[in-house]
This record gives sequence, structure tokens and C-alpha cells, in this order.
Amino acid sequence: MQQNVANEDKVQCIPAALGKEKSTAMSDSTHDLLKQLTPEQPVLIAGPTASGKSALALDIAAQQGGVIVNADASQVYDCWRIISARPSADEESQAPHLLYGHIAATAPYSTGHWLREIIEVLKSDARPIIVGGTGLYFNALTKGLADIPATPPEIRAQADLLDLETLLGGIDQQTAARIDTLNRVRVQRAWEVQQATGRGLATWQDDTGPPALPLEQCFPIVVDAEKKWLNDRIARRFDIMIAQGALEEAAQVKPVYDPSLPAHRAIGASELIAYLNGDMALDTARDAAVTATRQFAKRQRTWMRSKMATWHQFSRP
Repeated sequence: MQQNVANEDKVQCIPAALGKEKSTAMSDSTHDLLKQLTPEQPVLIAGPTASGKSALALDIAAQQGGVIVNADASQVYDCWRIISARPSADEESQAPHLLYGHIAATAPYSTGHWLREIIEVLKSDARPIIVGGTGLYFNALTKGLADIPATPPEIRAQADLLDLETLLGGIDQQTAARIDTLNRVRVQRAWEVQQATGRGLATWQDDTGPPALPLEQCFPIVVDAEKKWLNDRIARRFDIMIAQGALEEAAQVKPVYDPSLPAHRAIGASELIAYLNGDMALDTARDAAVTATRQFAKRQRTWMRSKMATWHQFSRP
């Protein structure tokens, strides 16, 4: 039985005004951070989902200028604004924003696509404030990206039908040690590279050329969010998403929903689609989405603490 979005049994929601933090009341830690920055210096801001990265980027742009550039793989797609937590229209009006919501859900888009786009951004005179939670984007930007041939469609179609365990069994140990083996997108990409080229992804990465923006030429920040604070914030944020129209957004996508598309794998999308299809109660869908988001944030925090240990730590709260 399908659900009518206009009459759903609402979960308890927090008013939208309590959602994303406003940049009008900066914390002492933000003031201290700004003292370390120069207005012309490129800034990188990484951190787990829901940790306040966008608010920090807006604070920096408001005080020192710059263009805010997306480094989040889910936020490049035009099908989601609320579910992917893209900056709101009001936030986008406060500073220039680039690479948000500019890609169709069915269009191919990879780390290589993002890197080519951001290289064009770096050619401008604007000071970039690059913010997001996709570690591979930051790696490609600051360490370089291997020139791997495109995956043939037939290999991708084959990979789409395989389960995670089978995909893992088809990649080399060196590659497996470098990627998040619980992230299907990353594992499938490694499997496709192995099948298409006969070489492991790690081998390709070892042949990487020079980076577009070396780490020493910018000010890299990683948000270190306290676990309980972040988990509570994730739950509040999803309630706010529901209040602000996430169900309506999911209903618009539902007729063309395809879980094999990277764009449609945004956390919360499958859970809300399941509710709209009558396969899950709304409270159950909400709890499942919150749990999935917390698990994702845990993986992000672990990865960033390992790979971004030399970055400037910005503690939250």
C-alpha cells in the first residue's frame, strides 16, 4: 500500500529554525581559527556528516571572502537538496557556491569528474573554501589522481548484480587494505578497475601524477566531532529534514527511483522510498535512516583520523 505524503503519520519534528547553525554567532574556536587564516589562502574543510562544516565555511566566507566549493559526492546531484543536506537557498545567497546540485541523477560522475571541475575553479582569482565529507575528493585534490580508463558499461552492469562479499573477493589485498570495505560504492569501483584493466586500483594509485592543490599550499581543517554530540545532532537533523519536506522530495524521485544509481544511494532515500511504497512505517524509516547516518559518520571519523592526522583539528562542540 502506497502512502499519501500529505497525510503521513508525522514523526516528532524540531522546528526548522533549530536546524543548521547560523553564522551570525561565531564560537570562540571559530574566531581563533580565523586568526590563523589569510584571506587569499585556499581552505579545505573535511569532517563527518552533520558536523557543521557548511556553517564553518560560511563563517570564513563572511569574514574573509571566498567561494564555497562542494566536496561531497551526494551533494553534486540535482535530485536532492534536503535529503543530501545541501546548503539552503538562503545559505547560498550569503556567499558564492559552486558544484552543488549541478549533475543529473542519471549522469556518470566520479572523483575524476569532480577533480577536473575543481581544477577549473582553481584557475580563477577567487579564494576557494572547499568543504565536504568525501575523503577521496580531498585525496585526489591534494595527492593527485591516477588516470584510470573509464569502466566499460557491461562490466559496470555485471558489478551492479554482485553482492558485497563477491566484489571483495575480486579485488587484490593491497587495494582492499586502502579502501573502506564496508562502502559498496568504493568496493565496486575497485572491482570494476580490476576487471577492466587487469590491474588493482592500488597499483593505479601508485602511478599518480602531481596534485592540483598540494596540502602545503592551503589551510586544511578537519572537524573532530564528539561522538554523542554528533549522534544527537544526526537524529535532530533528520527530523528537521522531514519537517522541511524530505518526504515530498522523495516522492518526486520515487517514479524514477533506481537504487543502482549513485545519486539515489543518498542516506535516507531508500528508507523514505520504502515508507512511501508502504513497506515501512515512518518511525521505522526515520530510525533506520538515523542509524545508517550514524554508521556512515563513524566510518568517516575513523577514515579522517587515519588519513588527515596532519590537518588542523577543529573540535565540535
